[in-house]
Amino acid sequence: MTNRRELFKAAGLAGAAAFIPGAASAAAAGKTGSARVLRGGVRMGEPLSGAPDLSLSRTFGTGKSVLNDGVVMNASHWGVYKAHVKGGKIERLEPVAEDAAPSLQLQGIAQQPYNTARIRYPMVRESYLKKGWKAGGKGRGSEPFVRVTWDEVFDIIAKELNRVRDTYGPASIYGGSYGWMSPGALGSARNLMQRCLNLNGGFTGHYGDYSTGCAQVILPYVIGSNGVYEQVTGWDLICDKTELIVLWGADPTVTNDIDWATTLHENAEGFRRLKAAGIPVIAVNPLKPDTAEFLGEKCEWIAPKPNTDVAMMLAMMHELETKNLVDREFIRKYTKGYDKFLPYLLGKTDGVAKTPEWAEGITGVKADQIRRLARLMREKRSMLMGGWGIQRAEHGEQVHWAMVVLAAMCGHIGLPGGGFGFTYHYSNGGAATSEAPAFPGISANPRGKNTGMAWEGHSVATIPLARFTDCFLNPGKTIDYNGRKITYPDIRLVFWSGGNPFAQQEDTNALVKAWKKPDTTIVCDTVWTASARMSDIVLPACTSLERNDITSIGSYSNLGYVAMQQAIEPQYESHSDFWIYSHLAEKLGHGEEFTEGLDEMGWLRRFYEQAKKESEASGLEMPSFEEFWKAGWITFPVTDDSRRYNYLGDFRKNPIVNPLGTESGLIEIYSEKIASYHYDDCPAHPTWLEPTEWLGAELAKKYPFALLTSKSRYRLHSQLDSTASNLFANVEEREPVWIHPAAAEKLGLRNGDVAVVESRRGKVLAGVTVTDRVRPDTVVIHHGAWYCPEEPGEEGSLDLHGCDNVLTIDIPSSKLACGNVANTSLVRIEKYDEEELPPVYVHHQPKTARR
Repeated sequence: MTNRRELFKAAGLAGAAAFIPGAASAAAAGKTGSARVLRGGVRMGEPLSGAPDLSLSRTFGTGKSVLNDGVVMNASHWGVYKAHVKGGKIERLEPVAEDAAPSLQLQGIAQQPYNTARIRYPMVRESYLKKGWKAGGKGRGSEPFVRVTWDEVFDIIAKELNRVRDTYGPASIYGGSYGWMSPGALGSARNLMQRCLNLNGGFTGHYGDYSTGCAQVILPYVIGSNGVYEQVTGWDLICDKTELIVLWGADPTVTNDIDWATTLHENAEGFRRLKAAGIPVIAVNPLKPDTAEFLGEKCEWIAPKPNTDVAMMLAMMHELETKNLVDREFIRKYTKGYDKFLPYLLGKTDGVAKTPEWAEGITGVKADQIRRLARLMREKRSMLMGGWGIQRAEHGEQVHWAMVVLAAMCGHIGLPGGGFGFTYHYSNGGAATSEAPAFPGISANPRGKNTGMAWEGHSVATIPLARFTDCFLNPGKTIDYNGRKITYPDIRLVFWSGGNPFAQQEDTNALVKAWKKPDTTIVCDTVWTASARMSDIVLPACTSLERNDITSIGSYSNLGYVAMQQAIEPQYESHSDFWIYSHLAEKLGHGEEFTEGLDEMGWLRRFYEQAKKESEASGLEMPSFEEFWKAGWITFPVTDDSRRYNYLGDFRKNPIVNPLGTESGLIEIYSEKIASYHYDDCPAHPTWLEPTEWLGAELAKKYPFALLTSKSRYRLHSQLDSTASNLFANVEEREPVWIHPAAAEKLGLRNGDVAVVESRRGKVLAGVTVTDRVRPDTVVIHHGAWYCPEEPGEEGSLDLHGCDNVLTIDIPSSKLACGNVANTSLVRIEKYDEEELPPVYVHHQPKTARR
C-alpha cells in the first residue's frame, strides 16, 4: 500500500517540509489489522487489548484511569486509529490497515492532550471575576485569568445566562459554534451547548457555514438541492467512463485528508486509479494544487487571476454558443431560462459580448486557451469537479451557478462519468456508500425545544454566520438575506463551544472590536485559542482521547462505526463536553431533561441500539453493543450499484418522473425567484460582477497582490496549530506566505525571510516561501494560524504568527447568501527588517493572576 507521503507528496517547495516524521512508519504499522465477518456481510475487528470493561460504564468520563498499558480504538476527522497507551500516556497512534492514505496529522493528534496550550482549569478574567458583567469588554485579551473551581464557574455562568435572558430575552444570547471539534455522536460540542441553551429558553443561532456560504444558498435555486453536501458519481464510473476531468478550484488530495465524520480516505485510491488509467486532468486554479503535483504530466494547470472564474466560464459558454457546439437537446429538455440568459452572454443587454478575448483581459488566461478548454469539455465526456474556495468571494453565488450552466451546455450531466460534482474534495465524496443506516447523535433540540421557541414575548433569532461581527457591532440593523429581511438582535452574551472564530471570521481587527461589545463572552474548548484568550470565562474540555464516543466512517460512504474508546484520564481538570453541559443544565434547573436519565455510556448504547434496530430491519445483522465495543469497530458491505452511482442519472433518464427540487423541476439557468428579489448584487442568471478588491481594481496599484487563503494540509481550520503540525512548514515560527520567484526577486525576498504582509485591514508577519506554484501577482497564506497580536486585545495590532483573516475583508458576498469573502482581498508585501523577531506566544499558557 502506498503511504500518504508518497501519494500526497509536497510539490518540491523550497523551504517546505520534505519529510514528515512518522508518516511512513505509521502507514506501515497500519497493515497489522484484521477483521471477522459476521452474518449479512458486516465485518467486526478483533478484540483489542485495552477495550474497557462496560461494567465500569458509570466511571467513564469522570477522570478515572481506564488504561495503563494497552491499545484502544479511536478516531478523529483525520481517520481511524488504534491508540497505544504506555504508563497511562499516549505512546502513539496507529492507523488501521484499511486506511488508504493515513494522515500525516496523527502525530499532532497524539500530542493534543499534552500540548503547551492546553486549557487546564476553569478560568475567569480577573476584572470579570471581581465585577461580573459590569467589568465591560475593554480588558478582554490583555488581562490575566484567575483559576476558579467548577462549582464557582457554573454558578457564575448560570446567573449570567438567566440575567441576560430575563433582562433582554434569549435572542440576546448568541450560541456560536462550528461543529468541527469532534466527529463523535455524543461529544458534539455545538449540539451539547445549544441543547443546554435551548432548555433555558433559547438563543440566537446562524444560517449556513464558512465552507459553502454562497453555494449552499444559490444551488437550491439552480438544481433544487444544495449540491455541496451530496453524494456524487462513483469512482468506478469515473475511471470507466470519464474522458476529461476539470478540477476547478479544488485540491482533493489536501482537503480529503479530513471528513465531517471519520474517514478511511477512500478517494486516495480513486485518484490512484485515475492516474493509472491516464485520464487527462486540467486544474483551473491560481495556485497549482497538490493534486496536480501528484497526477504529474497528465494534469495541465491553467491559472486565472483570483475572483475571475465566472468571466472565464462565460467566455467558454460564448465559444460553445457562437460555434454551435452547445448540446441544444439537453438545454431544451433539462433546463429552463437559457433564452433569457443568452442575450447577456452575447452582449445584447449590456453591449459586452463575453468572448474569450474579453475574458483574457480580465482573467489573464489566453483566449485560445479558453477556447480549447471549452471545446475539450464539450467533445469529451467531462466531469467538472468544482471546489469551494472560489465561492468564498464577493459575488461568490455566481461561481457554482456558472459551473452548472457550463456543464449543461456541454450536455454530459447525468451521463455515466459526466457532468459536475461538488464533493469530490470533501469527505471523500464519490466513494461507494454502504448499506448501513445513518448513525444517530445527541440533539440540540431536546423534546421539540428549539431556537424558535418564545420566551416572555421574545423570539430568538437566526443570522447569517459570516455576519455575526456586523451583528455585534450594529444591533437593530436590518439586512437582506435570501429573499427576506433580517433584523440583528442586541447580543449581550456570547457562548462559543469547540470552535475558534478568531481563526475563521474575516477581518480579525473588526472582530476584536465586536467581541468587546457583549456583556459576557464564554468559551469552552481544549486549548487556549485566541477566542479563549479574548473571553471572560473559559471552560476546559476533554480531547477525544480522554472520553468515550462513537462515530460513523465517511460522511458519504458511511462504511461503518468506530468506538472512540477513552484511552487516558482527562488531563488537569478538564471534562467531557457532555459532563460540562449536563452539569450546567443541572445548575440551570434542567439536568434531568438534558441527560434524559442517561450517563455517557447510556447514550452511546442508545445510539447504537437505534442503528442496530434499523440495520437489522434491512437485513444487516449487527453485533451486540458489548461485542462492538470490545472489537472497536465494524464495517458494512457496499453494493455494485453503489460503486457505480450516477449523480443526476435518474433525472436525465426522465425529468418528468424524476424532477429536480427547483420551481420548474429543471436546471434553472435563469431564476424567476431571484429576479423577484431585485438584488443589484445577485442577478437572475450567472453574471460577471467586478469585486471590490481584485487585480483589476484601482486599489491594486497600492496593494498589488491578490491573497488566497487556502486550506492548510497541516490543520483543520485552526485545529492542531498548537501541536507538531505547526512545525511542518512554518518559517521562523510563522505561517508561510507563498510567493512567485519573479515577485520575490522584485521585492528582494528569499526563502526563509520574514515579511510583513499588509492589507487595508491589518498586518501580519509571515515566513517567505518562494515557489512557482502561484501566479506572479498572487500570494497564498494558508488558513488557520492562531491569531497572535503584538499588543493583545488591541485593534490594529501587528499579528506575529500569520493569521490570514487579519488581512481579509468582511463584507457580504451579496444580499442573497451573505457568505464570507475570504478570497477577495489585496495585499502588499515587504521584508521585515527588525533585528529581533517578536516571539509567537499563543501556543503557551496565558497570563494568570492569584485572587
